[in-house]
Amino acid sequence: MSPADSNSTVDPQALRRKVAWRILPWVFLLYIVAYLDRANVGFAKLRMKEDLRFSEEVFGFGLGIFFIGYLILEIPGALLVERWSARKWFARILITWGFISALTAFVRTPMEFYMVRFLLGVAEAGFFPGIIVYFTHWFPGAERGRALSGLVMAVPFSLAMGAPVSALLLDVGWLGLAGWKWMFIVEGLPAVALGIATLTFMTDRPRHAQWLTPAERDYLEGVLEAEAKAKEASGKSTIRQALKQSNVWLLALGIFATNTGGYALAFWLPTTVKNVSGGSDQAALFYSGLFYSFGLLSVFLSGRSSDRLGDRKWHCVAGQFATGVFLACSAIPGQSFPVVMAWLCATGFAGYFWPSPFWALPTLTLTASAAAVSIGFINMCANLAGYLGNHFTGWLRSQQASENQCLLFLAACYLLGGIITAFVRVPSRNGRG
Repeated sequence: MSPADSNSTVDPQALRRKVAWRILPWVFLLYIVAYLDRANVGFAKLRMKEDLRFSEEVFGFGLGIFFIGYLILEIPGALLVERWSARKWFARILITWGFISALTAFVRTPMEFYMVRFLLGVAEAGFFPGIIVYFTHWFPGAERGRALSGLVMAVPFSLAMGAPVSALLLDVGWLGLAGWKWMFIVEGLPAVALGIATLTFMTDRPRHAQWLTPAERDYLEGVLEAEAKAKEASGKSTIRQALKQSNVWLLALGIFATNTGGYALAFWLPTTVKNVSGGSDQAALFYSGLFYSFGLLSVFLSGRSSDRLGDRKWHCVAGQFATGVFLACSAIPGQSFPVVMAWLCATGFAGYFWPSPFWALPTLTLTASAAAVSIGFINMCANLAGYLGNHFTGWLRSQQASENQCLLFLAACYLLGGIITAFVRVPSRNGRG
């Protein structure tokens, strides 16, 4: 049955809501856990450094090596979702990373820290690009920006929630274990339970969805198939051809520059806030949670605005530039902590405005397999930036660089990313650019 044939029995608006309420809350929950287990080492660092006597450079390398492990399964992970099963692949990812994240509680030496962070990256690899590909199985292009904003919103939500929870866990001493150890255990094991539940709850494609009526399944499959055929007709693109396209490289370089600053900002934010404020570990984490709370509103507004205006690129570029400007303003010497925190909150708002429109860009013009590989490749560059940014920031700090110098480096990364992304060419009907 074609979409036209079933239109009399299917309400497209009701179907859109039905799919969104089934798919997005579960993916949102999974990504909350994913990002917290990746980033909570930045919270734990406030106590780990004292207990384990790790230098800033050791932490920088340990934070960064996660992304080297993550690179290994980026492209295969995206292809497995496209050609095999999202449900089984995501379940594997969740279960393995949950156990490995909990094991971080028992590291004692720098080498053990490096190994567990590397293995955590390997375990989680393929999750984010896989989700991007998974959305192409459920949401037409015109709706994908809002769907992606629901996913990206999980990042600031995870950290806004995780910061105060981690602050409370830092002071527990159950069974003789330090609070930072319990933080890794308590925040890691839920991923295992969610991985097991994913095998039952997640649905690979509309044709497998027993929670849709036959007419709804046929209608949605028809809409997505028609969109895929339109892309094919506009110019077929093989995997090799996709990697030859200038847009793929511009997106890869744009997010490489942006995430060199972005990942380092996320991991080192509690340390920065503590150093600038001179307050306690708990206060630094609560202020960090405030930073991410502003990002929640930004993701919501960005997704709705980019869908309504049909624009992806300029929403992305505006967010990248604004983040760089606000972050640079926070580094102006002589400001009081409340003023610096106000600039950082503005940075938090801008810093989560760009990701959801950015990740809609690769899926606008590529065929399914080419898009899957391109997304994996672009995310590889995004995560390589995570290694570079964190390792370099740790090195800067070990060389006694000031907080303002570190912040200016991160701001420059965002500005460079915005300049590169501005050169991406997107069909005007989809991306106004």
